[in-house]
Amino acid sequence: MCRPQSRTLDFSSSAPSRCRPAAGLQPVGATAGWGLLRGWLPIAFALTGRWARLRERLHSLPSAADDDPSLVWAAVAVIVVPDPDAILLIRRAERTGDPWSGHMALPGGRREVGDPDLLSTAIRETFEEVGVELSREDLAGSLDDVVPRTPVLPPIAVRPFVYILTRRPEVSLNPEVTSARWVSTAYLLRPDTHHPVRLDVAGQSRVVHAYELEDGIVWGMTERILTCFLKNFSD
Repeated sequence: MCRPQSRTLDFSSSAPSRCRPAAGLQPVGATAGWGLLRGWLPIAFALTGRWARLRERLHSLPSAADDDPSLVWAAVAVIVVPDPDAILLIRRAERTGDPWSGHMALPGGRREVGDPDLLSTAIRETFEEVGVELSREDLAGSLDDVVPRTPVLPPIAVRPFVYILTRRPEVSLNPEVTSARWVSTAYLLRPDTHHPVRLDVAGQSRVVHAYELEDGIVWGMTERILTCFLKNFSD
């Protein structure tokens, strides 16, 4: 279903989630089991058929587990909009010492002392990075927590929160983000978009699963979050 493609890029270590990709893809060293969407708040506007099914699925799933205090926690926002259905992706600025420097990513970051919970982290980080004000009323649910497979210090875990907005908000980038774009879910779901790619990761050649966009490659932790989301979205 997915064609292999050779490509050489200079990136740092990837960070996978516990979700395996859609049928026909086998991630490198992935664990078994589908990731789940969890939690739900009502969203009072007309949705496409897929969004409506996703909302119902969120409603039927259990709430997120308590945070593991042995990990450093972060949160990202999977922001989706209708007409056409699309997800907001960003490109992180090049920063020395940042393992995700220059990567395509979702808005978000590490939890700070003043954040009462990870949902607050996602809301704060999204506003700081792209100027989009999210509210708890926009929340549809959360995906499984993701952790890096390649060891990193300190050990970090990320909780992805799904937000469904009625329209595309204006985006205002801070210096940590070099660009942002809305990517259609239809494009991400195409078999020729999601396929194995060969990367140069920290001086080593690796084959990873990735979404190939016109202006970049989405791989690692973000790829696995999107794959988990799209699996639930498209079923």
